[in-house]
Amino acid sequence: MTYKSTLICPRCESTSTGVRFESPVAGVWTLYGCDDCLFTWRSTEPKTITDPKQYPTRFKVKLEKLKDIPVMPAIAHPDR
Repeated sequence: MTYKSTLICPRCESTSTGVRFESPVAGVWTLYGCDDCLFTWRSTEPKTITDPKQYPTRFKVKLEKLKDIPVMPAIAHPDR
């Protein structure tokens, strides 16, 4: 199993993607992931999930804005 691939992330269009896991039965599916936006997808997903040109624009993420996205959103405490 190789880590780096030539895939483009459907969500942020980064080329920093790679194979994360392959199915226990060879050739059934492959799980890919993006190192920049942490999006993951399987090779068996429809083109609207795997193809950057068909991925819904409302879910796209711009690489330059990733730094502004909080890693963990604050959770409201009932006593505060």
